[in-house]
Amino acid sequence: MSLVPATHYIYTPLNQLKGGTIVNVYGVVKFFKPPYLSKGTDYCSVVTIVDQTNVKLTCLLFSGNYEALPIIYKNGDIVRFHRLKIQVYKKETQGITSSGFSSLTFEGTLGAPIIPRTSSKYFNFTAEDHKMVEALRVWASTHISPSSTLVKLCDVQPLQYFDLTCQLLGKAEVDGASYLLKVWDGTRTPFPSWRVLIQDLVLEGDLSHIHRLQNLTVDILVYDNHVQVAKSLKVGSFLRIYSLHTKLQSVNSENQATLLALEFHLHGGTSYGRGIRVLPESNSDVDQLKKVLESADLTANQCFDGICHSEHEDSFRTLSSSGSVSLYEVERCQQLSATILTDHQYLEKTPICAILKQKAPQQYRIRAKLRSYKPRILFQSVKLHCPKCHALQEVPHEGDLDTILQEGASKTPDIKLQNTSFYDSKMWTTTDQGERKVAVHFVKNNGILPLSNDCLILIEGGTLGEIYKLANKFHSVIPVRSGHEDLEVLDLSAPFLIQGKIHHYG
Repeated sequence: MSLVPATHYIYTPLNQLKGGTIVNVYGVVKFFKPPYLSKGTDYCSVVTIVDQTNVKLTCLLFSGNYEALPIIYKNGDIVRFHRLKIQVYKKETQGITSSGFSSLTFEGTLGAPIIPRTSSKYFNFTAEDHKMVEALRVWASTHISPSSTLVKLCDVQPLQYFDLTCQLLGKAEVDGASYLLKVWDGTRTPFPSWRVLIQDLVLEGDLSHIHRLQNLTVDILVYDNHVQVAKSLKVGSFLRIYSLHTKLQSVNSENQATLLALEFHLHGGTSYGRGIRVLPESNSDVDQLKKVLESADLTANQCFDGICHSEHEDSFRTLSSSGSVSLYEVERCQQLSATILTDHQYLEKTPICAILKQKAPQQYRIRAKLRSYKPRILFQSVKLHCPKCHALQEVPHEGDLDTILQEGASKTPDIKLQNTSFYDSKMWTTTDQGERKVAVHFVKNNGILPLSNDCLILIEGGTLGEIYKLANKFHSVIPVRSGHEDLEVLDLSAPFLIQGKIHHYG
C-alpha cells in the first residue's frame, strides 16, 4: 500500500445526508455482517455506522471481490467510505456502493496506532483524516458502550451468543453441511466441553500439538454457508467468530453419571452478524491473544469419554434430587421453535416471572417449555350448543360416544316403524350378551334403493364399531331410535350424521 497525492475530499455528517447523492462519510461501526456470498455472484456486507451527530446509517455494500469490502473486525472500528450512494428505502435512509466506492477501516481504540486497513494499493490519507479518526475515537469512548459480545472461553456460559477471538488448531469436514474447527484462546471453559468424534474424519493440523492442548481446545461445528469459509481457513491462523452459540447436550457414559456437555455452534445464515473473519497478526487483539497463549497452563483436568471435564462438572449434572429445573431444560426450551409466528418478532422476549408481576392487559413474547395444555385433543376446542336451551356440552371422546350409542340402543326397535315408503328395513339379533337387536333402514331415492356408496342408512341399536364399519361402506349413516310415531335422532351429545370418519353434530 502507498499514499497517492493528496486530494481534498469533503465529508458529509450523517445528519445531512440526502437521497440521490453520492457522498464521502466517516463513522463508528455500531453493527456489521462480515462479507458473505449473496444470492448472486457478488459478496455483500452490511454495516451500520454512527457519528458525532448521533445519527445512524445502514450501508449495504456489494463487490465481486471479497477483499474490496470494508475490513471490519469488531463494533467500535472506524470506517471511511468514499463515493457512497445515498438512497431512501421504505422511508429509511441507507447507503449503497456506487462506481468507484472505496473504504478504509481503523481500529477504534484510543491510543492505538492509526493504521488504515484496505486492500487497495493506493489511497489518500491526510493529516485531516488523522484528526477525524482521533476525533471519532474520543467521541466514541464517551458515547458508545464497548462491545460486550467479545467473550473468552473461561467466561462463556450456556445459552449464550458471543464473539470469540481464537487460534485455529485443526479442522475437518464432518459432512456436506457442517465442518469442524478445533480452536483455543489460552483459557479453559468453566464447564465440560463436548468433543466431536473424529475417528473417521481426516483432521488437518498438528495432531501432537492438538493432543497437548486438548484441555484448552473446544470443538466448534459450523454450518451451511460458513462451511466454504471454514474450508479456506489455514491452521494456525487467528480468527474472530461472530455470534457463536453455546448449547447443552446430555452425554451418557458407562463410568460416569449423566453429564451435560457444552457445545459450540456457528449456525447457518448471517443474522446478527454471524460469520468468521481471519485477523492479521498485526491486530491488537491478536497481540493480546498471543500473550495469553504463551502463558497458558497446559496442565489441567484430563479429557475422556468424549468430554473435557473441569472442576465445575458437578454443577452440570442433570435434574437435582429436589426436582428443580436444570440448566439443560432451560436451554432446551430456548432453542428455535419448530413453528415460528412472525407477527410479533418486534417484541423482546420476556421471562414468565416478570409477566406475572405485571397488570393485565399487556402484550408479551415468551419462549418457554410447554408443561401442559388444553384442550388435549383438537376437537375439544369446540363445544356442542343447543339452539333451544342454549346448553353447552363437550364433543364426546370415542369411548364416551360408544357409551352414548349403547344407551340409545337400550330400547328395542319398533317393528311398526320399519319398511315404510321412504326406506326398507332389516333387523337382526346379535349373538353377544343380552342378544341386542339392531335395525338398519335403507333410505330410498325416488322409490328406488341406490347403490351402497350412494345410499343413506339409518341405524338403531348399533355400537360405535358397527357404525364405523357401515360408514366405510355406505355414503352416510344416521344413528336413530324408535319414537312414539317416527324414528328420532339421538340427543345433542351424539352425531346426527356420520360420513366416513367425519361426525356432524347439531
